[in-house]
Amino acid sequence: MTGILPVALENATKTVQALLLSGKEYVCVMKLHGDASEQRVREVLKEFEGKIYQRPPLRASVKRRLRTRTVYYIDFLEMEGRNVLFKVGCEAGTYIRKLCYDVGEVLGCGAHMQELRRTRAGPFVEEEDLVTLHEVAYYFEKWRETGDESHIRRFILPMEKALELLPKIYIRDSAVDAVCHGASLTAPGVVAFEDSVAPNHTVAVLTLKGEAVALAKALVSASQLAEMDHGFVAKTHRVLMERGVYPKAWTKTQTL
Repeated sequence: MTGILPVALENATKTVQALLLSGKEYVCVMKLHGDASEQRVREVLKEFEGKIYQRPPLRASVKRRLRTRTVYYIDFLEMEGRNVLFKVGCEAGTYIRKLCYDVGEVLGCGAHMQELRRTRAGPFVEEEDLVTLHEVAYYFEKWRETGDESHIRRFILPMEKALELLPKIYIRDSAVDAVCHGASLTAPGVVAFEDSVAPNHTVAVLTLKGEAVALAKALVSASQLAEMDHGFVAKTHRVLMERGVYPKAWTKTQTL
Protein backbone atom coordinates (compact mmCIF):
# COMPACT_ATOMS: atom_id res chain seq x y z
CA MET A 1 0.00 0.00 0.00
CA THR A 2 1.17 3.55 -0.74
CA GLY A 3 -0.11 7.02 0.06
CA ILE A 4 -0.67 9.00 3.25
CA LEU A 5 1.11 7.81 6.42
CA PRO A 6 1.11 10.38 9.25
CA VAL A 7 4.18 10.09 11.49
CA ALA A 8 4.08 11.67 14.96
CA LEU A 9 7.24 13.04 16.57
CA GLU A 10 8.10 13.50 20.25
CA ASN A 11 5.16 14.85 22.28
CA ALA A 12 2.85 14.69 19.25
CA THR A 13 2.80 10.87 19.56
CA LYS A 14 0.04 11.46 22.13
CA THR A 15 -2.28 12.50 19.28
CA VAL A 16 -1.99 9.14 17.50
CA GLN A 17 -5.07 7.91 19.34
CA ALA A 18 -7.14 10.57 17.57
CA LEU A 19 -5.71 9.57 14.18
CA LEU A 20 -6.42 5.87 14.75
CA LEU A 21 -10.10 6.65 15.26
CA SER A 22 -10.42 8.97 12.26
CA GLY A 23 -11.86 7.99 8.90
CA LYS A 24 -9.77 6.97 5.90
CA GLU A 25 -10.03 7.27 2.12
CA TYR A 26 -8.49 4.83 -0.36
CA VAL A 27 -8.16 4.37 -4.09
CA CYS A 28 -8.19 0.67 -4.92
CA VAL A 29 -7.65 -1.57 -7.92
CA MET A 30 -9.85 -4.65 -7.57
CA LYS A 31 -9.16 -7.68 -9.78
CA LEU A 32 -12.22 -9.73 -10.74
CA HIS A 33 -11.78 -13.48 -11.15
CA GLY A 34 -14.42 -13.65 -13.86
CA ASP A 35 -16.35 -11.46 -16.25
CA ALA A 36 -18.93 -8.94 -15.03
CA SER A 37 -20.58 -5.96 -16.68
CA GLU A 38 -19.68 -2.44 -15.64
CA GLN A 39 -23.29 -1.73 -14.70
CA ARG A 40 -23.40 -4.76 -12.40
CA VAL A 41 -20.12 -3.78 -10.74
CA ARG A 42 -21.44 -0.26 -10.13
CA GLU A 43 -24.62 -1.66 -8.57
CA VAL A 44 -22.80 -4.05 -6.26
CA LEU A 45 -20.32 -1.42 -5.07
CA LYS A 46 -23.23 0.84 -4.09
CA GLU A 47 -24.71 -2.01 -2.05
CA PHE A 48 -21.69 -1.80 0.27
CA GLU A 49 -22.26 1.82 1.26
CA GLY A 50 -23.47 2.39 4.82
CA LYS A 51 -23.17 -0.07 7.70
CA ILE A 52 -21.51 -3.36 6.73
CA TYR A 53 -20.45 -6.49 8.60
CA GLN A 54 -16.82 -7.51 8.35
CA ARG A 55 -14.70 -10.28 9.77
CA PRO A 56 -10.98 -9.33 9.59
CA PRO A 57 -8.98 -11.45 7.11
CA LEU A 58 -6.75 -14.31 8.23
CA ARG A 59 -3.61 -12.18 8.02
CA ALA A 60 -4.68 -9.36 10.34
CA SER A 61 -3.35 -7.84 13.55
CA VAL A 62 -6.71 -8.06 15.36
CA LYS A 63 -8.99 -10.89 16.47
CA ARG A 64 -11.20 -12.28 13.73
CA ARG A 65 -14.48 -11.26 15.30
CA LEU A 66 -17.48 -10.18 13.25
CA ARG A 67 -17.91 -6.43 13.58
CA THR A 68 -19.69 -3.52 11.93
CA ARG A 69 -17.97 -0.73 10.04
CA THR A 70 -19.36 2.25 8.12
CA VAL A 71 -18.53 2.85 4.47
CA TYR A 72 -19.31 6.50 3.84
CA TYR A 73 -19.08 6.34 0.06
CA ILE A 74 -17.78 4.21 -2.82
CA ASP A 75 -17.14 6.01 -6.10
CA PHE A 76 -16.67 3.85 -9.19
CA LEU A 77 -13.88 5.43 -11.27
CA GLU A 78 -13.23 3.14 -14.24
CA MET A 79 -13.07 -0.44 -15.40
CA GLU A 80 -10.74 -2.09 -17.88
CA GLY A 81 -11.29 -5.78 -18.51
CA ARG A 82 -11.39 -7.38 -15.08
CA ASN A 83 -9.64 -4.48 -13.33
CA VAL A 84 -11.94 -2.14 -11.40
CA LEU A 85 -10.74 1.20 -10.04
CA PHE A 86 -12.77 2.78 -7.25
CA LYS A 87 -12.46 5.26 -4.38
CA VAL A 88 -13.81 4.46 -0.92
CA GLY A 89 -14.22 6.56 2.22
CA CYS A 90 -14.67 4.48 5.35
CA GLU A 91 -14.51 4.22 9.10
CA ALA A 92 -11.20 3.38 10.72
CA GLY A 93 -10.62 -0.36 10.91
CA THR A 94 -12.31 -1.20 7.60
CA TYR A 95 -10.35 -3.81 5.62
CA ILE A 96 -10.41 -2.95 1.92
CA ARG A 97 -9.02 -6.34 0.87
CA LYS A 98 -11.96 -7.97 2.69
CA LEU A 99 -14.31 -5.49 1.02
CA CYS A 100 -12.98 -6.57 -2.39
CA TYR A 101 -13.44 -10.23 -1.46
CA ASP A 102 -17.04 -9.61 -0.37
CA VAL A 103 -17.82 -7.64 -3.54
CA GLY A 104 -16.51 -10.58 -5.58
CA GLU A 105 -18.76 -12.95 -3.63
CA VAL A 106 -21.85 -10.87 -4.40
CA LEU A 107 -20.84 -10.58 -8.06
CA GLY A 108 -20.49 -14.36 -8.14
CA CYS A 109 -17.12 -14.35 -9.86
CA GLY A 110 -14.76 -13.69 -6.97
CA ALA A 111 -12.32 -10.79 -6.60
CA HIS A 112 -9.23 -9.65 -4.72
CA MET A 113 -7.47 -6.38 -3.96
CA GLN A 114 -4.61 -5.83 -6.39
CA GLU A 115 -3.38 -2.33 -5.50
CA LEU A 116 -4.25 0.14 -2.74
CA ARG A 117 -3.37 3.78 -2.10
CA ARG A 118 -4.48 5.73 0.98
CA THR A 119 -5.42 9.25 -0.08
CA ARG A 120 -6.71 10.51 3.28
CA ALA A 121 -6.05 9.72 6.92
CA GLY A 122 -8.23 11.86 9.13
CA PRO A 123 -7.40 15.51 8.38
CA PHE A 124 -4.34 14.65 6.28
CA VAL A 125 -5.06 14.74 2.54
CA GLU A 126 -2.78 13.57 -0.24
CA GLU A 127 -3.13 16.74 -2.33
CA GLU A 128 -2.17 19.02 0.59
CA ASP A 129 -0.02 17.16 3.12
CA LEU A 130 1.87 14.40 1.32
CA VAL A 131 5.65 14.66 1.02
CA THR A 132 7.99 11.92 -0.14
CA LEU A 133 11.04 10.69 1.79
CA HIS A 134 13.23 12.32 -0.88
CA GLU A 135 11.56 15.67 -0.17
CA VAL A 136 12.00 15.16 3.59
CA ALA A 137 15.75 14.58 3.08
CA TYR A 138 16.04 17.59 0.76
CA TYR A 139 14.22 20.06 3.03
CA PHE A 140 16.05 18.75 6.10
CA GLU A 141 19.41 19.45 4.45
CA LYS A 142 18.21 22.91 3.39
CA TRP A 143 17.28 23.63 7.01
CA ARG A 144 20.68 22.44 8.25
CA GLU A 145 22.43 24.64 5.71
CA THR A 146 20.39 27.81 6.22
CA GLY A 147 18.78 27.46 9.66
CA ASP A 148 15.51 28.60 8.07
CA GLU A 149 12.68 26.72 9.79
CA SER A 150 10.33 27.27 6.86
CA HIS A 151 12.05 24.36 5.11
CA ILE A 152 11.23 21.74 7.76
CA ARG A 153 7.79 23.22 8.33
CA ARG A 154 6.92 21.93 4.87
CA PHE A 155 6.66 18.44 6.37
CA ILE A 156 6.60 18.94 10.16
CA LEU A 157 3.18 20.31 11.12
CA PRO A 158 1.82 21.46 14.50
CA MET A 159 0.21 18.66 16.51
CA GLU A 160 -3.08 20.59 16.38
CA LYS A 161 -3.36 19.52 12.72
CA ALA A 162 -4.05 15.95 13.87
CA LEU A 163 -7.02 17.19 15.93
CA GLU A 164 -8.78 19.13 13.17
CA LEU A 165 -11.71 16.73 12.80
CA LEU A 166 -12.39 16.26 16.53
CA PRO A 167 -15.11 18.27 18.31
CA LYS A 168 -13.43 21.05 20.27
CA ILE A 169 -13.84 22.69 23.66
CA TYR A 170 -11.99 25.97 24.33
CA ILE A 171 -11.04 26.72 27.93
CA ARG A 172 -9.95 29.69 30.03
CA ASP A 173 -6.25 30.32 30.63
CA SER A 174 -6.88 29.80 34.34
CA ALA A 175 -8.09 26.22 33.70
CA VAL A 176 -5.23 25.11 31.45
CA ASP A 177 -2.68 24.06 34.06
CA ALA A 178 -5.28 22.11 36.05
CA VAL A 179 -6.14 20.06 32.95
CA CYS A 180 -2.41 19.59 32.30
CA HIS A 181 -2.21 17.96 35.73
CA GLY A 182 -4.99 15.53 34.75
CA ALA A 183 -7.97 17.30 36.28
CA SER A 184 -11.35 16.78 34.66
CA LEU A 185 -12.84 19.83 32.95
CA THR A 186 -15.70 21.64 34.70
CA ALA A 187 -18.22 24.07 33.26
CA PRO A 188 -16.71 27.29 34.72
CA GLY A 189 -13.50 26.63 32.78
CA VAL A 190 -15.25 26.44 29.40
CA VAL A 191 -15.35 29.52 27.18
CA ALA A 192 -16.61 28.05 23.88
CA PHE A 193 -17.35 24.71 22.25
CA GLU A 194 -18.51 23.20 18.97
CA ASP A 195 -22.03 21.90 18.39
CA SER A 196 -20.65 18.44 17.57
CA VAL A 197 -19.65 17.75 21.21
CA ALA A 198 -21.49 14.58 22.30
CA PRO A 199 -21.43 12.33 25.39
CA ASN A 200 -18.79 9.55 25.44
CA HIS A 201 -17.07 10.95 22.34
CA THR A 202 -13.46 12.10 22.28
CA VAL A 203 -13.01 15.88 22.18
CA ALA A 204 -9.97 18.13 21.83
CA VAL A 205 -9.47 20.60 24.66
CA LEU A 206 -7.78 23.78 23.40
CA THR A 207 -6.65 27.14 24.76
CA LEU A 208 -8.16 30.37 23.51
CA LYS A 209 -5.14 30.61 21.18
CA GLY A 210 -5.97 27.20 19.67
CA GLU A 211 -3.14 25.34 21.43
CA ALA A 212 -3.78 21.66 22.19
CA VAL A 213 -4.15 21.00 25.92
CA ALA A 214 -5.61 17.49 26.13
CA LEU A 215 -7.82 14.81 24.68
CA ALA A 216 -10.89 14.16 26.81
CA LYS A 217 -14.12 12.17 26.84
CA ALA A 218 -17.17 14.41 26.79
CA LEU A 219 -19.67 13.71 29.56
CA VAL A 220 -22.45 15.93 28.22
CA SER A 221 -23.82 17.09 24.88
CA ALA A 222 -23.31 20.55 23.42
CA SER A 223 -26.90 21.50 24.25
CA GLN A 224 -26.44 20.41 27.86
CA LEU A 225 -23.13 22.22 28.13
CA ALA A 226 -24.76 25.44 26.97
CA GLU A 227 -27.05 25.32 30.01
CA MET A 228 -24.41 24.41 32.62
CA ASP A 229 -22.74 26.77 35.07
CA HIS A 230 -21.14 24.08 37.24
CA GLY A 231 -20.31 20.36 37.17
CA PHE A 232 -18.03 18.12 35.12
CA VAL A 233 -18.25 18.37 31.33
CA ALA A 234 -15.32 16.20 30.17
CA LYS A 235 -12.93 13.66 31.65
CA THR A 236 -9.27 14.15 30.68
CA HIS A 237 -7.64 10.97 29.37
CA ARG A 238 -4.56 12.22 27.45
CA VAL A 239 -2.65 15.38 28.36
CA LEU A 240 -0.90 16.99 25.37
CA MET A 241 0.56 20.19 26.82
CA GLU A 242 3.49 20.28 29.23
CA ARG A 243 2.74 21.36 32.79
CA GLY A 244 3.69 24.91 33.68
CA VAL A 245 3.23 26.42 30.22
CA TYR A 246 0.31 28.39 31.68
CA PRO A 247 0.46 29.72 35.27
CA LYS A 248 -1.16 27.71 38.04
CA ALA A 249 -4.52 29.16 39.08
CA TRP A 250 -6.12 26.24 40.90
CA THR A 251 -6.26 24.37 44.20
CA LYS A 252 -6.64 20.65 44.74
CA THR A 253 -10.27 19.52 44.50
CA GLN A 254 -12.02 16.25 43.87
CA THR A 255 -11.49 14.87 40.35
CA LEU A 256 -13.80 12.63 38.40
